[in-house]
Amino acid sequence: MRLVFVTQSVDPGDPVLAATIPKLRALAARVDELSVVAQHAVPGALPPDVRVRVFGASTRPARALRFERALASELRRRPHALVAHMIPLYALLAAPLARPLGVRVALWYTHWNAHPLLRLAAFAADVITSVDRRSFPLPSPKVVPIGHGIDLADFPCRAAGGNGTLRLLALGRYSPAKGLDVVVRGVRRALDEGVDVRLTAHGPAGNDPERRHREGLVRLVEELCLGGHVRLEGPVRRSELPRLFTAADALVNNMRAGAPDKVVYEAAAGCLPVLASNPVFDELFAGLPAPLAFSRERPEELAARLSDLAALDTAARAALGAELRARVAARHSVDSWAEGLLAAVSR
Repeated sequence: MRLVFVTQSVDPGDPVLAATIPKLRALAARVDELSVVAQHAVPGALPPDVRVRVFGASTRPARALRFERALASELRRRPHALVAHMIPLYALLAAPLARPLGVRVALWYTHWNAHPLLRLAAFAADVITSVDRRSFPLPSPKVVPIGHGIDLADFPCRAAGGNGTLRLLALGRYSPAKGLDVVVRGVRRALDEGVDVRLTAHGPAGNDPERRHREGLVRLVEELCLGGHVRLEGPVRRSELPRLFTAADALVNNMRAGAPDKVVYEAAAGCLPVLASNPVFDELFAGLPAPLAFSRERPEELAARLSDLAALDTAARAALGAELRARVAARHSVDSWAEGLLAAVSR
């Protein structure tokens, strides 16, 4: 099988898109030929048998022209399918060139934002892949759930902590969609109920709304007298995540429903217990010995989960983390993701 994969970046240093590289390696190991069309690519990031074409340019018209040329060149080789990664515009621009040639167009998309361009791309694509049916924001019979592709080799199983201060970690942009204000209030509630907990948040504030939101969180920390219990830090590189997971007892994620944050699966892959509010994680959490889900707008429920987790001894926390890692390996690894994607485009 020949496959063309269109993405924004192939860069091990990218804090978000670096996770695409293990997925591309997994695909390359399973197809006869893989070509990658990217706006930006670091030489040597992919296996030598993967052909990479870069369409980046200083202006939007120049990028569009280079994109069309790169795509047309790859389509002359008649691949079986073209995969547009997270950017609906790629699928929309590719469909008029690919479909007349019998090349299937697949869109990988996992986000809550159902903007008009996505609706057009969903119409143009032959198949849509996402983590879960609920992680694609539009109803469509084209949606095929294939899990989230996590490279378990990047996240070794960390040693479980014991009783004492519960070290809580939050990762992601300082956006209202992340629900960090509820997390902060949950920490205050847990402290009031006798749980010794500390929260460290890491993430960028890359635009004015995010900077304003972070400033509001700083004020909330002050109002709730949490200066010694909550730290709001800057962004970290993806390569630093295993270190952060090792230093924590749990990850907390309060992202709005829709897009399941990849970092939840990454933390679980590293045997770190995860507390999350997104209903999409129900299959990850089902039947565990400790409840890990909480309601997004209920800090008192988060506080109860923190209390439950703090009460677990080292052995129980280790067993919980090991089960989470096993579930990620079974349903959300790069290997299961690659197999699922190839099965979807072969329908």
